[in-house]
Amino acid sequence: MCIAADTLTLLLAILHVYILILEMFLWTKQAGRKAFGMSAERAELTRVMAGNQGLYNGFLAAGLIWALLHPNPIVAVELKLFFTGCVLVAGLYGGLTVGRKILYIQALPAAIGLLLTGLCWLKI
Repeated sequence: MCIAADTLTLLLAILHVYILILEMFLWTKQAGRKAFGMSAERAELTRVMAGNQGLYNGFLAAGLIWALLHPNPIVAVELKLFFTGCVLVAGLYGGLTVGRKILYIQALPAAIGLLLTGLCWLKI
């Protein structure tokens, strides 16, 4: 169970590093515009806001990686629960305010990860 939780935590971290790259560095490029379905004009107008969002996604990734690397298993699980919970809340909010796709890409994996991490917590 804990291996599955750690694997999903790692995948969530990788996803948030990818989102950081899209929002901070590729927002106005074709890859960023395609990922978020935006015109060049709209991307340019929202570039600074997207960079800020990307930074926050980077913080989520850093927290998830910290959780995976923490040497104390109890603290590691607590960090996983906290940061995965943050990803879940962000995914739910984005899914409700931006687009349903975010529910499946971000919130659903976070919910599964939270469940698996919670089950792992019961074993510690």
